[in-house]
Amino acid sequence: MLQGAGVLLGLPLLEAMEPLLGVTPPSTGDPKTRRFPVRFAALYMPNGVNPHQWMPKGQGRSFELSPILTPLARHRDDLIIPTNLWNVASNTGDGHYVKTGGWLTSTTITRTTGSNICSGNTSMDQMIAQRIGHFTVLPSLELGIEPTSTGVDTNVGFTQLYGAHISWATPTAPLAKEIHPKLAFDRLFRSGAVNRPEALGHDQSVLDAVAEDARSLQRQLGSADRRKLDEYFESVRAVEKRIDFETRRKRGEYLADPLALAEIERTGKRVDGFDPFKDPGRSSERGIQHTEHVRLMLDILALSFWTDSTRVGTFMFGNSVSGRDFTFLDGVSGGFHEISHHENKAEKLEMYLRINRWHQEQFAYFLDRLKGIREGEGTLLDHSLILCGAGMRDGNAHSPVNLPLVLAGRGGGTVTPGRHLVFPEKTPLANLHLALLRRTGVALDKFADSTGELEGLS
Repeated sequence: MLQGAGVLLGLPLLEAMEPLLGVTPPSTGDPKTRRFPVRFAALYMPNGVNPHQWMPKGQGRSFELSPILTPLARHRDDLIIPTNLWNVASNTGDGHYVKTGGWLTSTTITRTTGSNICSGNTSMDQMIAQRIGHFTVLPSLELGIEPTSTGVDTNVGFTQLYGAHISWATPTAPLAKEIHPKLAFDRLFRSGAVNRPEALGHDQSVLDAVAEDARSLQRQLGSADRRKLDEYFESVRAVEKRIDFETRRKRGEYLADPLALAEIERTGKRVDGFDPFKDPGRSSERGIQHTEHVRLMLDILALSFWTDSTRVGTFMFGNSVSGRDFTFLDGVSGGFHEISHHENKAEKLEMYLRINRWHQEQFAYFLDRLKGIREGEGTLLDHSLILCGAGMRDGNAHSPVNLPLVLAGRGGGTVTPGRHLVFPEKTPLANLHLALLRRTGVALDKFADSTGELEGLS
């Protein structure tokens, strides 16, 4: 950590740290391979996918990405796409909530319209956090985009709380997600001062706050570590500037600030026929603003892994029944949830496909970030397991059969990616969860309704 007033800035793993941290060759005996911490993240997509456009053609290494998955083409060799997994425990009750609340628990949520919620299990991400979270500043990091809904969906008889949570510390304790980039960033780097605005120095960069400590450290490092540190500082500064710009934009300050106006022009804020000058009140809901919000949160998650501030994270692209307006995408008109109820109409299915593809573009962006960070002789993605998917396949049928899932990364050499794996129909999703739990240090014989570890990942 670098320290300053109200700031604890986690550092990436440097060569000078390896002997102190016990980074040693693995049991394979390969002296060129170092054992690094395995990170896990789960990225949740609401409202399912176009069921006709998800499944790749071919199996094993000889597969072709589907229309939805084409944005992941540059990461083809980093992926495992498992087909025919399902969550039988969520095959009950109508609607979305039972699929969302049980995605990482593989259990059936309790039907209630009140506060007596129960997921039926601790989520697998939190089992990992409980096993390895004491090694890091934050046991886990929960992020999202949409605020928690507290009402009741009278159509299906569930409290909407279930739709806003995928992480459960206990069956009755969901973990709140942070949806504001500034607060998520402060949680990561301004430890202990998040609830004391006077101690945060919001107008001061965290890098400025730790400048003296940073200069002292750099004098002790070799040239390779200094380059790595400079690269890291540049990444932190870039995220800070983007957060500052978004914060000021939402306040309307860009209307009078020539530098902010220049930034809008430089980054193409006027896109898709939308002019933020004419509609500042809705700017955060439109086009590049929504994409930028998502990417800021994913950048913060990447920074948290890079600095080993946490090894467990979740991100929700939206809550259950998300009505997010995706009109900013070419060829899309209307809200996501309504479009997901496509009724097999060609026009809606095409719009559904475009929204699903946008989600995969953001997933690819996150993988770009992880793959661009060197760690030893590999990358941060090589030392991670990143699950992206949904709790239902088809938003129109609300079906939990054959879930849309993608697993990225090598898990520190415990996974062999670059394959489309087709399993027997209705293979338990819990089998995948059990396999991921074991690869992140949680020694379990069984998880929920698992029938054994999902085979073929290694």
